[in-house]
Amino acid sequence: DEASLGYCKTAEARVVRAAPHYDEEPCISGQRGAGAIFFAGCPLGCIYCQNAAISQDGRCGRPVDETALRAIFHRLKAQGVHNIELVTPTHVLPVVRRALATPPGLPVVYNCSGYETVEAVASLAGKVDVYLPDMKYALTEPAAEYSAAPDYPACAKAAITEMVRQVGPLQFNQEGLLQKGVLIRHLILPGQTRNTLAVIRWVAESFPKGSVGFSLMSQYTPTQAVANHPLLHRRITRREYEKCRDALFEAGIDAGYLQDRSSATDRYLPAFDGTGL
Repeated sequence: DEASLGYCKTAEARVVRAAPHYDEEPCISGQRGAGAIFFAGCPLGCIYCQNAAISQDGRCGRPVDETALRAIFHRLKAQGVHNIELVTPTHVLPVVRRALATPPGLPVVYNCSGYETVEAVASLAGKVDVYLPDMKYALTEPAAEYSAAPDYPACAKAAITEMVRQVGPLQFNQEGLLQKGVLIRHLILPGQTRNTLAVIRWVAESFPKGSVGFSLMSQYTPTQAVANHPLLHRRITRREYEKCRDALFEAGIDAGYLQDRSSATDRYLPAFDGTGL
C-alpha cells in the first residue's frame, strides 16, 4: 500500500544492479572493479539526483533477502572484484546486517549519502571495512532546499565521526587499494561554493591530517528535473571549480582525490538494467 510506505518508498530490500564497477575512486575500483550492488530507494530526496530512476522508486529492481544478497556477494567475488560495495543501503539496513553476519571474504565498502544515524553506523561495527559517505552539505539552507533535510549537516557530521572512530585511519594494501578507513565525498554544486568551502573546512578541522580520505567531485550534471532551476540548471563554472580547488589545497587536505572539471558528463551513470541479478 503506497500510503503506508515511508519516505524512501521502500517496502523490502530491492537490488537493481550487481556488477563490477570501474568509476569509483582508484583505491576503490582498482583494476578489476568494485563489486557494486545498487539498492532501490533512498532516505534522501535530492532534487538534482542523477540516479533518480532508482533512488526515488523503491519498487524497481529485484527483491532480495539476506540469503539472496549473500549469493550476490559470492557471484561478485567469483568475478574477481576487489571488494563488495553496498550502494545506498541505509534504508534496508536490517537485511544488509543479516547478510553481513557471514563475512563475504572481501573488504565491505559502505557507499552512502552521509544522512545516517550514529546508532545505524554503530550497528555495523565489525561488518564494514570502508565507509564511503557523502558530505553533501555543511550548511542548513541548501540541505533544506535541495534535499528536504535541514538536519543533514548535523546528522552527517555525527555519523562520519562515528565511522572514523569505528574503522580508524586509512589502510591500503600493496596495490594501493583501500582496505580500511573512511573516504569522504563531496560534490560541488553550482552556486554553492560557500557550502563546499564549509565542508572542506569541517573535514580539515575535524580529523588529523591523512587519517581520512577526501574526494572533491566536479561531475555535477543537471538533469531534466532541474532544467528550470535558477542555479542547478547548469554545470559548475571554471571560477567555482578553481575557488573550491584552491580551498582544498589551502586546507592542507592531501589524502584523496580532486576530480577534473571535464568529468561533468553522464558517463558515470551505470545502466540500471538488472545486470548481475
